[in-house]
Amino acid sequence: MLPETVFTTQELSASDRFEAWTEQLGRTHAPMHLSSERAADYRGHQRVIGLGDVTVWPATFDHLVFRRTPKLVRQSDPEVFHLSLLRRGDGAASWGRQQVEYQVDDFHVNCSSRSYEISTGPDPVTIVGVEIPRAAVDLPADRAYGVVGRRISGREGMGALLAGLLVQLVSDTSSYRAADAERLGRVVTDLVSAAFAHALEAEPHLPPEIHARAMVLRVKSFVRRHLGDPNLTPAKIAAAHHISRSYLYRLFQDEGLTVASYIRDQRLAMARRDLSDPSLRELPIHAIATRWGYRRPGDFTRAFRTAQGVTPSELRERVLSRTAVDAPHIDVDAARMTAPEAHAHH
Repeated sequence: MLPETVFTTQELSASDRFEAWTEQLGRTHAPMHLSSERAADYRGHQRVIGLGDVTVWPATFDHLVFRRTPKLVRQSDPEVFHLSLLRRGDGAASWGRQQVEYQVDDFHVNCSSRSYEISTGPDPVTIVGVEIPRAAVDLPADRAYGVVGRRISGREGMGALLAGLLVQLVSDTSSYRAADAERLGRVVTDLVSAAFAHALEAEPHLPPEIHARAMVLRVKSFVRRHLGDPNLTPAKIAAAHHISRSYLYRLFQDEGLTVASYIRDQRLAMARRDLSDPSLRELPIHAIATRWGYRRPGDFTRAFRTAQGVTPSELRERVLSRTAVDAPHIDVDAARMTAPEAHAHH
């Protein structure tokens, strides 16, 4: 598990909630003056996930106005960039005369060294926040500041890669080990640097290693989106990214991988997921094989048995029979009680 803490105002008396939320966000990002139409009974939920020098914090909270004044900047400046990926709701921000409105899947960027005012819409918002040291962004400081106040799309380009990583990361941290935190922090930093550079048309200012690591992430994302294509080859991948096959091989070699092994492992992981899904019990195994890019069921069975030590049918029977045995032990009443709360926080 990654290092993670959870803070929710629901555990406090109504009169203490807004002040506690103000203090929490002051520790998470930087001291701010906060106000809200809902201050009398404020609802906020935040998870704080530590990735070395980088912090990721998914949160859902009521209407809020953030004000970071020049005086607060002088009093306390942790020198961090902040990014918010808006997942639900809407908001607007202003830096002096500059005003920007944000919609779902937009990134909002600010910096603790600059004063600003940000307001969310009347309905609760859900965001994925990122705090990253200003010094960690691999762009000259004077260039990097140019991204403050810009709207970066999380639907395309480097922004989409960053958004995809963050959403995947916060949806389930249980698959990561504590030792993965620093590495994930570096990956987030690389993608933030690349997203900033793209927004500023400053890619030439990025170090070559950032370009290489960002390209690997783009290629991996492309592969995962096209696993069902039986013609997914290194040549096709290289052509889609306007790079040579030799450069593609070198990128994966630097990761300790081959292109073929990455494709195979991703296909088999997705097939295993489908085989373990009770709702897909009636889907024939050959259909699962086809879904994940295997033309011949025999090739799929051999590859799966080599990787997993069992055939696809054996794994399906083992997992689904265990699910059937375990099912009666579910506390249905507890599930009903906790489901609305869980839904409200995501």
